[in-house]
Amino acid sequence: MCVLHIEKKTKFDYNVLVTAKVLGKKFPGTFFAGRKEPYQNGEECYIMKRKLWAVMMAGVMTMAALGGCGSDSAGSLDEAKGEETAKTAETSESSDVLRVGMECAYAPFNWTQDEETTPDGSQAVPIYDSDYYAYGYDVAVAQMLAEEMGKELEIHKVEWSSIGMSLDAGDYDCIIAGMGRTAEREMSYAFTDPYYYRYNCIVVKKGGEYENVTKLSDLAGTGCRVTTQLGTGWVPLTEQIEGAQTGTNYETTSECFMAISNGTADVCVVDLPTAQSAALTNDDLTIITFDESDTFQNDDEMVNVCIATRKDDTQLCDELQAAMDSLGWNDKEKMNELMDEVITQQPAAN
Repeated sequence: MCVLHIEKKTKFDYNVLVTAKVLGKKFPGTFFAGRKEPYQNGEECYIMKRKLWAVMMAGVMTMAALGGCGSDSAGSLDEAKGEETAKTAETSESSDVLRVGMECAYAPFNWTQDEETTPDGSQAVPIYDSDYYAYGYDVAVAQMLAEEMGKELEIHKVEWSSIGMSLDAGDYDCIIAGMGRTAEREMSYAFTDPYYYRYNCIVVKKGGEYENVTKLSDLAGTGCRVTTQLGTGWVPLTEQIEGAQTGTNYETTSECFMAISNGTADVCVVDLPTAQSAALTNDDLTIITFDESDTFQNDDEMVNVCIATRKDDTQLCDELQAAMDSLGWNDKEKMNELMDEVITQQPAAN
């Protein structure tokens, strides 16, 4: 008999770590939302994404179908995983291709477009296994780093909810995707120094009841409905709004802005460049940056935007850092200049 035991949350908010107990024995195995992973006897178990009940129901049905899925030991699983991780790291270190994972749906950091160039003639990058192209601040930085490292750049499009999991699985070698370096993420991944510094803000409906707030405390006790992107460092910031209705968050920032536009939410917590990008194509949004004396606390982790590699892939992380140092990519003025250029190049659909 196979049952599910929810052991703990993963490093991101929207998935859970699931272990199987088979005939009284506990076999560790992580089942990721929206992915299929080999289990015990080589067959595959599926876990549906995001909703806990879906995770549990799909897991129970699939593992029940496997029947004798507990024939191998936990030790053999850990050993196999260790060998696979080592091989993946070795491959990424010796490759002439820099494989980068990003959403391609998070303008102005990264987006998807039909054309191979942007309006100013900048070269976009083909998205792996796709007929589309990617561009944005992340892509421009990745292009510079790949050239400095003497590597070909390969962009992999992935949903934010599985971006870390796909890195662990070896689908690509690093994440350059507007990711904040948090203490929690540093437990699982290696990070470079920041390649961008961003600041947080809120977005509200133009002409709405929250258009004139200037301080965080202005929202206290209003019962406003707050949203942000799932699995980000902004989620804890929403909880700093006293008395707010929280919990309805979305897979992409585009969905968050749509919720503001259609009145499903009142306040979106996000970074300033992303808000500015959205406001270029949506004139019913108002961006508010709080007074420094009355704003979010302990939000430094979302300010530092860094490149992530697998924890054991220190060689690649060091190579990326060396390329950044060689390019002098620690200058905030250079970073802001590139962001100002890129933000004007996004397609209207983004």
